[in-house]
Amino acid sequence: MSKTFGEVLRDFRRAAGISQRELARRADLDFSYISKMENDRIPPPAADTIVVLCNILKIKPEELLALTGKIPSSIQADISTSKSGQEFLRVVKEMKLSESEWSKIIKSLKELRM
Repeated sequence: MSKTFGEVLRDFRRAAGISQRELARRADLDFSYISKMENDRIPPPAADTIVVLCNILKIKPEELLALTGKIPSSIQADISTSKSGQEFLRVVKEMKLSESEWSKIIKSLKELRM
């Protein structure tokens, strides 16, 4: 069984050696909010809050965002102002790609920039 958002957040926080209170203080959140997230008593926070938490924990935001299906507002803004970006998302949504196909596309895109 895969871990929940809260369990993964707790694992990363503990690995970073940070208490719930310290994480809350650095993220400008109430410590009880961190506790509720880690115990899955509330849904995961907004994408931007996840990014803040990840920056404090020194992990890639994608690691937690993937568990929630959320996209940071900076990426949403980039997509919303790009007709080509919107078209790309529509096309790949219609294609219903497998994980293997997604990996190939990501690899190809990275190679374009090399």
